[in-house]
Amino acid sequence: MRSVSKAIEARSPQGIASGIARLITTGDLAPGDRLPTVRELAIDLGVSPATVSHAWQTLASAGLITSRGRSGSFVRSVPREWLPRRYRDLGGAQEARLDLSRGTPDPELLPALGPALSRVSARADTASYQQLPDIPELHDLMRSTWPSPVESITVTNGALDAIDRALSTIARFGDRVAVENPTFPPFMDLLEQYGLEPVPVPVDEQGMMPQEFARALAAGPTMIVLQPRAHNPTGVSMSPGRAQELASLLHRSRNAEHAVVIEDDHSGSISSAPDVTLATWLPERVLHVRSFSKSHGPDLRIGALGGPRALIDRVVARRLLGPGWTSRMMQAILYELLTDPDSVAQVEAARDRYAERQRELAAAVRLQGASLRPGDGVNAWLRVNDERSAMVQLAASGIRVAPGAPFQLGEPGGFVRVTVGMVRDDIATVGAALAAAARA
Repeated sequence: MRSVSKAIEARSPQGIASGIARLITTGDLAPGDRLPTVRELAIDLGVSPATVSHAWQTLASAGLITSRGRSGSFVRSVPREWLPRRYRDLGGAQEARLDLSRGTPDPELLPALGPALSRVSARADTASYQQLPDIPELHDLMRSTWPSPVESITVTNGALDAIDRALSTIARFGDRVAVENPTFPPFMDLLEQYGLEPVPVPVDEQGMMPQEFARALAAGPTMIVLQPRAHNPTGVSMSPGRAQELASLLHRSRNAEHAVVIEDDHSGSISSAPDVTLATWLPERVLHVRSFSKSHGPDLRIGALGGPRALIDRVVARRLLGPGWTSRMMQAILYELLTDPDSVAQVEAARDRYAERQRELAAAVRLQGASLRPGDGVNAWLRVNDERSAMVQLAASGIRVAPGAPFQLGEPGGFVRVTVGMVRDDIATVGAALAAAARA
């Protein structure tokens, strides 16, 4: 206990929480270690038990410690073993006044399902095994709204399902894959699962940086995985000019002359940026993924994969030996949502609202002397002096954000991801808290 108390420089709840957080970060306190009791530490520090209790609540909200009742409080072990490695620790287990850690859409901005459900058949289709995987009307609508002419499209169970199936069709153990840095943590888990080597490519305000992309191509990747719009975690969207520049570099590369691009347009209709794809210039080498989770609801579990017929046919054939197809009842519901004027208007209003929240929160952070670039979609990337200290300070204010380390390849820098799309009100207070955390 003496070593714990010596690490605490300030006797306030925030100071106690920060001291314990530093011990966890350095490894002096390991997962599973038991912490002093509230009473013991209060006596040792000469503070009230309420002060220590408040510090413990802050650490629990930040996901750093957990309580086991009368057994005491412990440094949190790796949670939920069924989760892929980088999914773990993206958010704490404790409740927060405002949870900005999850990267999910605001449920209040999703279109109402009732009218669509009322127009879908109440009986299940019993001829499903012999039918085409996609219902024709949804397939035709997808094709008419795709960002470039496409040979073939198939419906999948969300964007990550589409990317997983594309990788399983193309990847060979040991292949290199160029991927944005930072990027969506499950991408890295998928690459690891297939024995693939990531080649990180830094991003700027327009997407993958051309000079760094050229270096990655020199390493001979067989695939490139990128997010053309509302990049998770930074909120950056690729400009048409940048897309053309990357396509040109790939076209000229001798080391990656057969590399396939997988594009994850996960935010789709709630993105404010133009719908861009490298397939405009390289149609034979691009698999484009469109998701409806953030615009119409994650539990619909519907995405679409489009690209060269030869590759899409391989994905469809392999899928028929597993889940077979995406529920045609769910496809019918999505079709109704995509064509009903009221539902379309609700999604357009959500897109505008997310953009407004991004602008307002960025302005509130700037007003307090820090910097937050407005992102596209629901997320933004906040630079902080110290990730752990920032998360602890925000937890003390009842706000949870996602740590930046799981999103980064190599040595992580000081960032946290903020799900701006969930900031409905009190934007000035949230902005002030983020600015203070950035300086912590």
